[in-house]
Amino acid sequence: MSRTVYVNGEYLPEADAKISIFDRGFLMADGVYEVTSVLGGKLIDFEGHALRLQRSLSELDMVEPLGRDELLEIHRELVRLNAIEDGMIYLQVTRGSAGDRDFVFPDPETTRPTVVLFTQDKPGMADTPVAKVGIKVISIDDIRWGRRDIKTVQLLYPSMGKMMAKAAGADDAWMVEDGQVTEGTSNNAYIVKGNKIITRELSSDILHGITRAAVLRFAREAQMEVEERSFTIDEAKQADEAFVTSASTFVMPVVEIDGAKIGTGAPGTVAPRLREIYLDESRKAAI
Repeated sequence: MSRTVYVNGEYLPEADAKISIFDRGFLMADGVYEVTSVLGGKLIDFEGHALRLQRSLSELDMVEPLGRDELLEIHRELVRLNAIEDGMIYLQVTRGSAGDRDFVFPDPETTRPTVVLFTQDKPGMADTPVAKVGIKVISIDDIRWGRRDIKTVQLLYPSMGKMMAKAAGADDAWMVEDGQVTEGTSNNAYIVKGNKIITRELSSDILHGITRAAVLRFAREAQMEVEERSFTIDEAKQADEAFVTSASTFVMPVVEIDGAKIGTGAPGTVAPRLREIYLDESRKAAI
């Protein structure tokens, strides 16, 4: 069945959705995005995603095209129109099309942003069997631009990292810069040592994950010790556990890095417990 998508104020069948070939998102990767999960027909962490979108737009001097309430209504309408029980809503805002290609930003008074949203149906996404066995990652050099805190659509290198992992028989890649792990290709990275959760501190080096913020808050509320600092791949290999967080995978155990087993080579106790807490609390707060 064809999805109904949202394009610049209209709900359309996906086959009828069109944007200009001169759109700067297409020509320049001049755009930002958010992905909000849906569980039980309700939105998870919507407020955090809306606030991060606002920040990303501001950092790139882009016009905010929709208010928070209008954005929420569009998300809910897409969930309704596409009968999404479990899944995701992808939102992308670009600087729009001025009718030709130019490196100079168009005048925001005459060129409006392009706004696109669509759904992805993922039945049972919270109950994926992968969470029971964990994932394998490899390490790769982090050669992305320096403003990773802005959630832009510049995703070529993370996509290449996913393909490097696939070629190596792994599930994902952790990126390394100056000897320290920054993050995964589409997630934040963590290790656990002696019941202490360790993850890189916030800066322009990593994305300020919405799921990351919630998981760390829940961990502290559960009296778990959290240390926000950098760590190396060698340190990760010696950890008791490792895991990643993202809006689409929630909390996912990592059981192998560059062929080396983490701990016993199976999910430990901390990551599964955090996943359970996150899903339980997020469902309660979903809107």
